[in-house]
Amino acid sequence: MNEYNVIVRPIVTEQGMHFANTKNAYSFEVHRDANKIQIRDAVEKLYNVKVLNVRTANVKGKVRRRGRFFGTTRSWKKAVVLLHKENRIDLF
Repeated sequence: MNEYNVIVRPIVTEQGMHFANTKNAYSFEVHRDANKIQIRDAVEKLYNVKVLNVRTANVKGKVRRRGRFFGTTRSWKKAVVLLHKENRIDLF
């Protein structure tokens, strides 16, 4: 798996922007099979920053209803990447 397949997309929310400004932590949706080392290497190579810590979480899909039919949204993996204090990622 190469670096371009590990990172699916950045997660841009109000809470994510707050953590980016205060704790220098950024959230990404990542490939389900990616581990912390692959995520760290991908972020360092794609954004040219120094990563200190990576935290991951598997997010389960939610049950949704459409009429009398039930389904679920897809499950995905989230990674929170803590950067060195001198580095920043400009998402906008």
